[in-house]
Amino acid sequence: MESNADQPNSENHEELLTPSEVAAMFRVNPKTVTRWARSGKISAIRTLGGHRRFRKSEITRILAEGGEPKHA
Repeated sequence: MESNADQPNSENHEELLTPSEVAAMFRVNPKTVTRWARSGKISAIRTLGGHRRFRKSEITRILAEGGEPKHA
């Protein structure tokens, strides 16, 4: 039997996206995604190495609501 511990979509882990992946979804530059995170328009999770990751569920919700994130 396989363990779900290594799978990103297990019950305890939400799928995370890199700034480049989010930028591709919005068709913007990755630096724009970083600015959105710094200004609070989208929430970011920091990795142990200090890199930003974004919740896929939040990004897909924003896209479904019409595109660019609004200030929180």
